[in-house]
Amino acid sequence: MSKIQLEEIRPDSGKSFKLNTSCFKKSFFWHFHPEYEIVYVEGGSGTRHVGQHLSGYVDNDLIFIGPDVPHLNFDYGLGYEINQIVVQLKEDFLGDAFLNAPELSAVKALFQKAKYGLSFTGQTKATVAEKLKAMQPKDHFGQLMTLLEIFQIMATSKEVVQLNEEVNQQHKEKERMSAIYDYVDTNYHLKPDVNFIAKEVHMTTAAFCRYFKKQTGLTFTDFVNRCRINQAKNLLLQDRSVGEACFSTGFEQLSYFNKVFKKLEGENPSEFKKHYIK
Repeated sequence: MSKIQLEEIRPDSGKSFKLNTSCFKKSFFWHFHPEYEIVYVEGGSGTRHVGQHLSGYVDNDLIFIGPDVPHLNFDYGLGYEINQIVVQLKEDFLGDAFLNAPELSAVKALFQKAKYGLSFTGQTKATVAEKLKAMQPKDHFGQLMTLLEIFQIMATSKEVVQLNEEVNQQHKEKERMSAIYDYVDTNYHLKPDVNFIAKEVHMTTAAFCRYFKKQTGLTFTDFVNRCRINQAKNLLLQDRSVGEACFSTGFEQLSYFNKVFKKLEGENPSEFKKHYIK
């Protein structure tokens, strides 16, 4: 049974934080770490799963996550190459007194809110994205100054959504949810069996359904359908046919696929494809 993984992060040589730019890597990675993390994903349509929050994103995403918040890889399920920029750092990366400086009161509040997961939109997302892209060629000092600018922009932005009211960080719950996600990831294109996974995590089916709804805000069926639709969007963005996107992701009827797709995305698969495939 898959377990949640603790990701070990080391700062780059000669720096107080880690800056990483990477392309797509096919992995299912439900994990946590004691560092804060800024993640910018560009050019993909994927799953945003932070703590108990689950939603999808299209084109790009900007997230700020606090320590020990379990989350899924933001490139999860993508079958094509995307760009990703990640900055990881400890709260005291500039010393114990860093966040207590009066000039950084707004940034301190930002760090406190990050434990719930924050998603940035609009001009904030666009501005921060450009600054993140500009960090890579700079020297260490230049990167640090840019990072502080980014924190100030995020700290004063009103274009932000808090993803969780509270994040359950109990180890047992992390492992249980990890097992569930791993099962769905492996079987979404087949027929995920709620009775089987309930037994795997040592619960009755009725108790599992209540537990899962409480953790995610979704029924198990709705969760599976959401995962299938996210996978279907990825196929459509690769210019696959609507029929292939339907049947490759576990749907058995095209009419039901169209219905679920429109409910979740606000448009049918053909409209979605025309919107993004020029």
